[in-house]
Amino acid sequence: MSAHCMLTGAQPGFGNRISHSHRRTSRRFDPNIQTRRYWLPSENRHVRLRLTTRAVRAVDAIGVEAAVARIRARGVRV
Repeated sequence: MSAHCMLTGAQPGFGNRISHSHRRTSRRFDPNIQTRRYWLPSENRHVRLRLTTRAVRAVDAIGVEAAVARIRARGVRV
């Protein structure tokens, strides 16, 4: 569960590495997960969120209260 975004639900994708001789081996495409700490005024505490960089920009746009509400609506504990 370490490579999952709490807000968007982004998770690793899978594909193939292709060598020069065109042999295929399995690989993972991990999302760019960053840990950010936000102040949650309604609960008077900090929350630590594991977000993709796209989700960090979304939190900046919609606000931390709305983002936490969306995360909880997905069933993720904050």
